[in-house]
Amino acid sequence: MTRTRYAVFGQPVAHSLSPRIHAAFADTTGIALEYTAIEASPDEFSEVLETFAAQGGAGGNVTLPHKEAAVALCTTLSERARRAGAVNTLVRTAEGRWHGDNTDGAGLVRDLTGRHRLDLRGRRVLLLGAGGAARGVAPALLDAGVQQMVVVNRTPARADALVDALGEPARVIARYWDDLRELGDFELIVNATAAARGDGSGFSLPLSLVNSMTTAVDLNYGEAAIPFLAWARASQCRNRADGLGMLVEQAAESFALWHGVRPQTDPVYAMLRERDVLLVTAD
Repeated sequence: MTRTRYAVFGQPVAHSLSPRIHAAFADTTGIALEYTAIEASPDEFSEVLETFAAQGGAGGNVTLPHKEAAVALCTTLSERARRAGAVNTLVRTAEGRWHGDNTDGAGLVRDLTGRHRLDLRGRRVLLLGAGGAARGVAPALLDAGVQQMVVVNRTPARADALVDALGEPARVIARYWDDLRELGDFELIVNATAAARGDGSGFSLPLSLVNSMTTAVDLNYGEAAIPFLAWARASQCRNRADGLGMLVEQAAESFALWHGVRPQTDPVYAMLRERDVLLVTAD
């Protein structure tokens, strides 16, 4: 049986659960595919992607640190990828070009509203980070009806660029890490930074950011999510979630783009939770 080739590209990428997730989706839908993890440095990414296409690659996912770089490698972009300025899903067109999409935001919103039963409408949201992960989820959070989004980043220019790209100055504002104590409290705090990676050091934020309704969400999962979620627990956030649910849901969105059918996600999510696999970082 011929199996169409797909892959996830990143650095590091050996930890990725995407091959396991897509294998499970393939089993439940009866679709034959081959899905692997391909390591590529930023300098190598373009060449590695073209080699993959020449060898029959039909689509792929893009994880850190390539989500923004992937935009320039696509001939066409979906509206949500254009708004995000980042791509996490690639589709090879009949013309032999790459079409870029971004399923991260749809995956996050589906996880929060469906699995965790959260109503995002009218909420005040703090988005920590302004890189590819933050860019992927910001438009979808706005579309879900949040009242205000405050983007905070250690590099001011990055926060300003994301806010400008979103184009909703009445609802989205940029602030900087030193401003955190002056921002008031939020119903949703989303960590889209890499601050907890590497040496696993602690994550510290002002307690003034939290109110009685605050949900804290880390787009990372596993070890990388521990410091932020530990802070959220100590700060008595009402709800806490890592990025595993988002990972599964965005993968299902990608699968649907490639194959025209959206697989069931709850069994796959439950399988990954039950196995208690050590995960390193969100795709």
